[in-house]
Amino acid sequence: MDITQLTIEQAGKGLRNMDFSAQELTRSFLDRIESEDPRINSYITVCEEEAFLQAKKADDLLKKGADLPALTGIPCAIKDIIMVEGVKCTAASKMLENYVASYDAGAVKCLKQQGVVILGKTNLDQFAAGSSGEYSAFGKTLNPRDETRIPGGSSSGSAASVAADLCVFSLGSDTGGSVRLPASFCGVTGFKPSYGAVSRSGLMAMASSLDQIGILAKSAMDAETVFKAISQKDGLDSTSVVVPEIKGKDVSKLKIGVPGEYFVKGMDPEVEKTIRDSIRRFEGMGAEVQEISLPHTKYALAAYYIIMPSELSANLARFDGIKYGFSKESDPGTKTLLDVYLKTRQEGFGEEIRRRIMLGTYSLSAGYYDAYYLKAQKVRTLVRQDFSRAFESVDLIMSPTSPTFPFKFGEKEDDPVLMYLSDIFTISANLAGLPAISVPAAKPGSLPVGLQIMGKPLGDFAVLSAAKKFEETWKK
Repeated sequence: MDITQLTIEQAGKGLRNMDFSAQELTRSFLDRIESEDPRINSYITVCEEEAFLQAKKADDLLKKGADLPALTGIPCAIKDIIMVEGVKCTAASKMLENYVASYDAGAVKCLKQQGVVILGKTNLDQFAAGSSGEYSAFGKTLNPRDETRIPGGSSSGSAASVAADLCVFSLGSDTGGSVRLPASFCGVTGFKPSYGAVSRSGLMAMASSLDQIGILAKSAMDAETVFKAISQKDGLDSTSVVVPEIKGKDVSKLKIGVPGEYFVKGMDPEVEKTIRDSIRRFEGMGAEVQEISLPHTKYALAAYYIIMPSELSANLARFDGIKYGFSKESDPGTKTLLDVYLKTRQEGFGEEIRRRIMLGTYSLSAGYYDAYYLKAQKVRTLVRQDFSRAFESVDLIMSPTSPTFPFKFGEKEDDPVLMYLSDIFTISANLAGLPAISVPAAKPGSLPVGLQIMGKPLGDFAVLSAAKKFEETWKK
């Protein structure tokens, strides 16, 4: 038995039965990281010493035979834009390559209270801005399912580490699909909770009204276990909410909506076939499936790519080379304060980040705010209203996570607009603050495809319940 392939439930059972210790489990993962990750590049920082200390504490608790949390002794990884006290938090950018976090993020505090083992910090597109995993200052991450193809972004390392059995689960962040898209491309489960369901305290802000910490796992059951652990009210996040643990309906009583706007001309026909076959599985279990319309979907991508860069531009203004992080202040060619700003941001930020900052700054500038940012926010309201009307007649909405299979490295690198289209099916859930999950839907041996399931605001457990039911039938 290769214990690095176990789910949370299986590993937890093995630990409690004393089949292996938390230290042995941790050693197995660290050995695998040492042998496999130099190629895959899913980790930026590996916390070997800290991981063994956490594993020893877990073993001491397990030996007492007490009633312990489900995650005690379970090795995990954290996206390197989420703070872990005493560990580097680089956001995969040269701007913060030597920054060490001084406190734990709210979600990390919750995990530590459960007794997890944190193996390290995972790679990502710089400051979570990207859809492919190609925009890290520390090198691209490979897709363990096909190393010639992108793993998806921005949570590229978080998804790849789970897919390659380099951790049991990981935390990522999802601003427009950054958990669900890499989950789809790497063939794992990726859950984005409702906005506010998981504290954003200690998550470096990209676009504050869209950002949400999410979960990459080997199953929907694992995602639910982690979600229960990290979904807690946090006074340090003013948007934090409590999600009621309401069990989802029996599948035979479900009404599922399939939006026509999510099956667009140009999407890969094999992806469409796989998703339609997946939805028919729910029909086979007795669910009622009906076509619905989300008419403002066609404007959602454009609205997102105004709102997100605008908020990113404002949030990243703090990185000026003066207060902390990378700086060109002492550079011989730097003569004025403006030189410090310009040179620091030119060299500290990657090309994609600079592109988005320029887009956002332009959208927020005098004379353009009303024409772009304000109008985009009005479209966002219309998108929310579309979902509200749809959920009056259906319980869940299902669609592809991505219109395509994972594409080859470099295939869209020279065309950022084409790259942005990868998010076309995921961004609406962020605009509306909805819970959404991507679960593997492709046949074994095929390129990965994700089925996306979206639910009502704070209907997180209904989404997870449907995903678990789908996994049961998919594995048969």
